[in-house]
Order: sequence, then structure tokens, then C-alpha cells
Amino acid sequence: MPRRIIEVDGARWEVSASGRVTQYVKDEFGLVFTRGIGSDREIRFTRYSPLGAKSRELSLRELSDDELRELLAHSQPAWTAPETGYRR
Repeated sequence: MPRRIIEVDGARWEVSASGRVTQYVKDEFGLVFTRGIGSDREIRFTRYSPLGAKSRELSLRELSDDELRELLAHSQPAWTAPETGYRR
């Protein structure tokens, strides 16, 4: 899966498509934001509606770094997301 790297407040975040398919199929995609490694790793999730491409990979590529930072600001912790089974 393609991924992007953005920097927010001096921290590097890896961004990729979550792969989770919702009932909205191509009208809503999930993103996974990850930073750190091992026990210090932080994972956050968000969903967004693409304005251009209706493919996860192309849609992710079309998002600007500023748009990704905005999505990260509105993301939810991994333990509150269905993508991780609500595990802490």
C-alpha cells in the first residue's frame, strides 16, 4: 500500500490507507496515521470523503500535506476505532 510521510510539530507521521471498507465504499476512505516504534508507537485513524479520485491510493496521493495535517488534527486514537477492534 502506498504511504506518505508528513511532519507535524517536529514529529514524523506515516500515513496510509486503512483498508477498512465502510458502507459508503468509494465515498469514504479511512487513513492510518502512525508515529514512533515499539511500545512508543502511536496510531490514529480518520475517515474522509475524497473530492477527486475514487481510488484509495490515488485519493491519498491527491491530498496535500496541509490537508493530511488537518485530518490528523481530527483523527481518533487507535483504541476508539473499529479498524483495531477497539483494543487498547
